[in-house]
Amino acid sequence: MIVPLRRVFAASVSLCALSMGAAHAQTVTEPVPIPDIVVTATRSPLAISQAGSAISVITAEDIEKESIKSPAEVLRRVPGVTVTETGGPGATTTVRLRGADSGHTLVLIDGIRVNDPSANSGEFDFSNLAAVDIERIEVLRGPQSAIYGSDAIGGVINIITRKGKGAPRVSVGVEGGSYGTKAGRASVSGSNGSVSYAFSTTGFDTAGFSRYGYRIGRIEETLTSPLEDDGARRLGAAGRVSIALSPDAEFEIGGFASSNRAQIDNDPGFDALPDGPSITRQRLLEGHSRLTINSFDGMLKNTFLISGSRTDNNLRLVGSYALPDLYGNEYGYQGDRFSAEYQGDLKLGTLGLFTFGAKAEQEHMISTTRSFLPFEMPESEDVDASQTTRSVYALHQLSPVENLHLSLGGRIDDVQGSDTFATWRATAAYEIPTSGTKLRASAGTGAKAPTLYQRFDPYSGTADLESERSIGFDVGIDQSLADDRVLLSATFFANRFRNLIAYGSVDTCRPDQYGCFLNVKRARTSGVELSADVDVIPTWLRVKATYTYLEAFDEDTDLRLARRPEHQGRLGLAITPAKGLSIEPSIVFVGSRFSSPNEVYELAPYARFDVYADYKLNDTFSIYARAENLTDAEYQEVYNYGTAGRSFYAGLRATW
Repeated sequence: MIVPLRRVFAASVSLCALSMGAAHAQTVTEPVPIPDIVVTATRSPLAISQAGSAISVITAEDIEKESIKSPAEVLRRVPGVTVTETGGPGATTTVRLRGADSGHTLVLIDGIRVNDPSANSGEFDFSNLAAVDIERIEVLRGPQSAIYGSDAIGGVINIITRKGKGAPRVSVGVEGGSYGTKAGRASVSGSNGSVSYAFSTTGFDTAGFSRYGYRIGRIEETLTSPLEDDGARRLGAAGRVSIALSPDAEFEIGGFASSNRAQIDNDPGFDALPDGPSITRQRLLEGHSRLTINSFDGMLKNTFLISGSRTDNNLRLVGSYALPDLYGNEYGYQGDRFSAEYQGDLKLGTLGLFTFGAKAEQEHMISTTRSFLPFEMPESEDVDASQTTRSVYALHQLSPVENLHLSLGGRIDDVQGSDTFATWRATAAYEIPTSGTKLRASAGTGAKAPTLYQRFDPYSGTADLESERSIGFDVGIDQSLADDRVLLSATFFANRFRNLIAYGSVDTCRPDQYGCFLNVKRARTSGVELSADVDVIPTWLRVKATYTYLEAFDEDTDLRLARRPEHQGRLGLAITPAKGLSIEPSIVFVGSRFSSPNEVYELAPYARFDVYADYKLNDTFSIYARAENLTDAEYQEVYNYGTAGRSFYAGLRATW
């Protein structure tokens, strides 16, 4: 396995190096949809050319081209990212970075942590991500706990909503299509004097298809009655208001809300009625206020942030252990998070920028259980627990010589009653302007505190769990050629994980437990991320491609980790044959992988062919159409759970 990895990496570096001498550096031109500035890499605005970490930016233009029903689909455009949807829109959707667990992906909305405190591993369910007016998504890969704390072992996804500026801007859109899908969204933004504002809302409804067994021949052939459709409905809203209190002070208040209701199917491995009438209801609420003050003639930027979030999940499961007998259970999970944080950014002139801060965060979880079949039983409370984390961090950015950009940071997190861990991160980026080349490298450690569920669940919790730990590095090269018409990127990465928490049945569990959570697993991941953006014929044809080669293994068994494909990528074309008309065919391909641990249930590789087209009627109106899975490929992302067949959608968008 190692030899092919080295060959792929060597070939990619050679490809980038072939034309270095013929290229020269220029400012990124407007057609290149990559913003010059990112904020996630260092917690402060940074030119992307100076970032030593591997970071990708998904623009608002790219996001608008994805369906409102599955906004997480846009993440498939980023190398190193694996998206898994459990049976269609509205169902559990997880995202992994570089082969790490889904709970190792820290998700931010406008810089606010929104991972679910009540989830088993604290992951973010992307089915809760409503398609509000998103300005961009920044994906920072590699261990980032040194600047973001727990959950950032695999990396960070920062979803940044639009901030109002300039004249009022209003946008509305409607969409409809296959599987009885209806969707719409609206937004307004702008500024007036010292006040800027941005508000957006979105709604989505689909009749869907059966999550269990749909278009899976070996299941459909054994059925005696048709599978029931599993619909979904999602509503969402977001808003931000900023007030310039003075030339040196700004106050912002903002929030995000989503509500997702989906019919789901039971796990066929444990249930005799997999295609049952089960339902999940989810809500996500986030609110924050941020005060920014520049002092000492702009030398010190002070940011005070107060934020809170709530995830509220309700599962109503109807199934059977042995037909015709039925059971009915309702499970409730509520997770609350409240935090207060200060961050200072101190400009040191030729000595660079020193960022420092402190944060206090409290997480609280309540879980309940109620049975209604075969007998109505009163609700019982399983978990009512909380934990407080206090953190301090610092990051120094420095350019000791021209074109060399360094950073070194560290953080200490103290989880009350649990664990204390320290993490670090170092990055380097070196620009060669004469050849349009950037060399970069990063290394660091990651840590994830045990979740409230893992510590306090009465049936499987273990109070004295240690934090999960990781160490990783990456090296990469970014190359521009032909007056920036060709942009190439190659990155090699490797990570090791220890103290991973898994469910086990061993003698160290309490006598009243059949099994419990333990720090028993170790894993390793490594691979190559490649991307290319080529303006083949200016204003007419552009090609974008990404590819990820991933090795992800359990170190104890030397078996591949579940749901991590060895090969995956995307090839997309942007064709503009006439003014106002854009046609964008794309192919997403995913290699074979295993749906369950210990290499159980191998899933076949697949390729999905989609086409998006839009036509700008005038300065206000545009129409678009999207065809998904045109070849009607049959594939599964999770064993026994179906995916959509050939489907078509169309919509109208207006902006003024």
